[in-house]
Amino acid sequence: MADTTVITLNKGRDAHLARLLEGLARGPHPEACIVVEMGAEPEPLPDLGFPIRRIVLDADGLPLARARNAGRRAATTERLVFLDVDCIPSADLVPRLSDDLTRADGLICCEIRYLPAGAVADGWTEAGLRQAGQTHPVREFPRDGMARCENAGLFWSLAFGVRATTFDRLGGFDEGFDGYGAEDTDLAFRADALGIPVLFTGGAQAFHQHHLACDPPLQHFADILRNATRFQARHGLWPMDGWLDAFAARGLIGADWRSGPTILRQPTPDEIAATRLPAERPF
Repeated sequence: MADTTVITLNKGRDAHLARLLEGLARGPHPEACIVVEMGAEPEPLPDLGFPIRRIVLDADGLPLARARNAGRRAATTERLVFLDVDCIPSADLVPRLSDDLTRADGLICCEIRYLPAGAVADGWTEAGLRQAGQTHPVREFPRDGMARCENAGLFWSLAFGVRATTFDRLGGFDEGFDGYGAEDTDLAFRADALGIPVLFTGGAQAFHQHHLACDPPLQHFADILRNATRFQARHGLWPMDGWLDAFAARGLIGADWRSGPTILRQPTPDEIAATRLPAERPF
């Protein structure tokens, strides 16, 4: 897998990271893997047969845009595969995206299968993860080959490939999106404006490891409001509108938030806890 680098971000999810790397080791090895640690000193990693470079960002919160850009700057290959730390790649994921990038210039997403709690244990098999995982109901992927997605809003950064030259042409992720939310949708909208398509590729998959999540994600309340406002100012429409509606329904922001969100109060710890998804729900 010469000329292909895998980039992932980590903030305290060392167990997830270990499974991601285990998945990479089971397939054709990338030329390198770059792990961007967001504010935490890294623990030693085993030798898995391919170079792993770790970068530590001195940062609070989740500087996702800045961390992904740091990973790209550390890469020396033309083909880049961004993989979230909670995703285990299928054995053919990196070679599939790498091959796709030789044939097409775009933001190329693969299918994600969401796993329930307890689905990943020592001795896991790809067949077992595929059987346990659920696909996302909104996104449809081809069985093989690539298909253009006409809705740039369906781009996701969990697992995607992009040429380094294309990433640089876009200026990478906008680091003005600080923390959680909308930085990936902004990248896709800016790509679409330049004629760079969002493409869905069939066959290869990533398996999303279960972790605590909230619906709506009240734990990211401030980030979502700030980033949604930035996105709307640039693109003229509101992202994450379902979450913003849910915030308004809870009396956290005004009901007329589309005219500009007004914070009425912050969510309480009890409210955040009440939105946590049960273990059997993968998303």
